[in-house]
Amino acid sequence: MYFSLDVLRARQGDCLMLHYGTEDRPRLMLIDGGPATVYAKSLEPRLQRLRAARERAGLLDTADPLPVDVVLVSHIDDDHIRGILDLTHEQRRRAAGLRLAVTSLWHNSFDDLLSTKPDELTSGFGTASILAGTDANLFAGVEIGDSEEEAAAQAVLASVPQGRTLRDDAADLGWKPNHKFKGKLILTSPDVAPVDLSGVAITVAGPMQKELQALQDMHDQWLRQRKNDGTRPTASAMLAAFVDKSVPNLSSIVLLAECGDKTMLLTGDARGDKIIEGLEMSGKLAKGETLHVDILKVPHHGSDNDVETSFFERITADHYVFSGNGDYGNPERATLQMLLDARGADDAYTIHLTYPIEEIDAGRKADWVKQQAKEANRAKPPKGGVRPDWSAQEQGLAALFADNPKLAAKVQIVGDGKPHLIDLLDKVVF
Repeated sequence: MYFSLDVLRARQGDCLMLHYGTEDRPRLMLIDGGPATVYAKSLEPRLQRLRAARERAGLLDTADPLPVDVVLVSHIDDDHIRGILDLTHEQRRRAAGLRLAVTSLWHNSFDDLLSTKPDELTSGFGTASILAGTDANLFAGVEIGDSEEEAAAQAVLASVPQGRTLRDDAADLGWKPNHKFKGKLILTSPDVAPVDLSGVAITVAGPMQKELQALQDMHDQWLRQRKNDGTRPTASAMLAAFVDKSVPNLSSIVLLAECGDKTMLLTGDARGDKIIEGLEMSGKLAKGETLHVDILKVPHHGSDNDVETSFFERITADHYVFSGNGDYGNPERATLQMLLDARGADDAYTIHLTYPIEEIDAGRKADWVKQQAKEANRAKPPKGGVRPDWSAQEQGLAALFADNPKLAAKVQIVGDGKPHLIDLLDKVVF
């Protein structure tokens, strides 16, 4: 029996595959596709490799497509959805190369999340431009600030039309929308029943209805303001309601996958306290108790806006997957410090990073310097003043690991173009 997580390099985004099933009938679930270039560089070659291996094993004939049970897009962010759009574009072309036979798309599109349609939100934003790769005028007429939060808000708004395109592509390809959920939104609720995915029990631990209501309220506020005074609030003002400044992140699908006594917690970009609340609501975590899983996909690429030390105390794991290349500062040193504070260095666990530490630090430094310059150029200095110059000793991941050699010994790096599998049952050899 297979139950393995396949971790791919996805720049600042997520791209994962869940392998399950048996040797004579292996199954596959694709989880997010990363931002631009990830499909061509990481995902397509990996899928091609899988298909070729199954053909060699006599499981597929030459003309057969590669079966995929589920394509899951956790939420509407470019760094999760864009690679899947690249995939659907190729599939719609009916290309002779890689062909997939996908049963279902699991995704809560922005349109489906709202009771009022978001046409007004995207009108005038050049909604097709991001798909064409020219997003300079994407927010024409909208005041965009220079903070990291506002940059994230831009990405979220850009993903609204991407979600529509994905839904249309899936319909054209015959992928069943939210199959196993009767075509309805994927939500958690008190003691929600797990769905069976060929021997894997999937429990939805997020989003919750109130997070979707927050998304609706944000949209309605935007409409009222435009109607009443004709102004357009900044992108961050449209999305700022929680610590991580992104209501859509709180609508991220969170899944607890179980096979026998093995478990994976797949968190998308959800916030740590909301993940815990969703696990409690679904009956998978008792209030005040802890939950141990075999694999934890660390929320939001290891952003320290989304977790606290208490999150790593309540949810412990044998394997922690941090997906990020340093862009937007992720994974943050502070988050790894939280993990260290919660678990210590003597516990047995593994940290999986999708890029080499020095490469992540280079990206984090570049982002630090960029944000420092923006802070210095603001008319009104940020609260607490402009951040100091980058210090490799104070801010670098390399220094944290150098100071904590036992922690450094727990790190595994996803190789460039090489499969990186975390096998919980039988070893996946393709």
